Amino acid sequence: MIVRFGYVAMSMTVKNASPSKTMTATNFEKLADREAALRKLERIAEENLANTLRLLRHNRAHDVKMYRFSSKLIPLIGHKLVEGWDPFPRLEEAFRAIGDYVKQHQMRVSFHPDHFTVLSTPRSEVLQSSFEDLDRHVRMLESMGLDETAMCNIHIGGTYGNKEKSFARFLDNFSKLSERIRRRITLENDDKTFTAAETLQACQRVGVPMVLDIHHHMVNPGQETIDQLWPDIVKTWSNTLPPKIHASSPKSEKDPRGHADFVEVDNMLKFFQTAVSSCDRLDVMLEAKQKDEALFRLMEELKDKPGVRVLDQASIAFGKD
Repeated sequence: MIVRFGYVAMSMTVKNASPSKTMTATNFEKLADREAALRKLERIAEENLANTLRLLRHNRAHDVKMYRFSSKLIPLIGHKLVEGWDPFPRLEEAFRAIGDYVKQHQMRVSFHPDHFTVLSTPRSEVLQSSFEDLDRHVRMLESMGLDETAMCNIHIGGTYGNKEKSFARFLDNFSKLSERIRRRITLENDDKTFTAAETLQACQRVGVPMVLDIHHHMVNPGQETIDQLWPDIVKTWSNTLPPKIHASSPKSEKDPRGHADFVEVDNMLKFFQTAVSSCDRLDVMLEAKQKDEALFRLMEELKDKPGVRVLDQASIAFGKD
């Protein structure tokens, strides 16, 4: 099984390269000239996109083929203060440069919209905001010129006191998304509400791939084991992309849901022993606080483990030769 590793948004080694620089709503309101304030937001967005391209070049230098974009590339977008603002025409060239680089070097990229983007909500205003947020994320991918292998990962959402009704509401609201958005969605199990088995059921119902979070499953396992679920999770993926998982380690015994700085290697290898019988390729997004540094440390720790053969700086072969 070929396993590739990626990381989320920020680099701990590339200095002054944040892709998430912003302006607070308070500071925006302090600027008397609204048009000048909007132009400032666009300049910040251009800097975020330029830094994203820097990080992609850093990734290529270290053989990292997986990367999750920051959702904060365009500051304040979606806020009521900037209603009617469309920064995409000015940012077209910067988005296209990112997409061209991704395609040239065959990278797998994605977004993970923030936790307030939920389709199980009973509140119409939250649902509308969620629809708009997903549209913006997909529009960014489209502006990059990326095909539907570049996806947006979301959770089912909260239970709001009745899990069955919330699940049904998710299914109904998902069907209201435009086709261009639905084709780019993956669903992930969460650490408090919808388990891996329930998320798998949702994926099967709406016809989208499932991203298994093995840390979330550990703290919110439900009745089923990963061994039982994994073969069906693999089937939600097409032949175009390898299955994708999220991996992190608990921050502490007191905070088992929090993410640690680095990833514990032995638990990951235990999962690989389960996964290897059902797929020959696997992509692993590391959600460790130390970002790319966690990836580099993990690769260093993996090189001496039985059954592991290091292929490059960010991928391994796992299993018997």
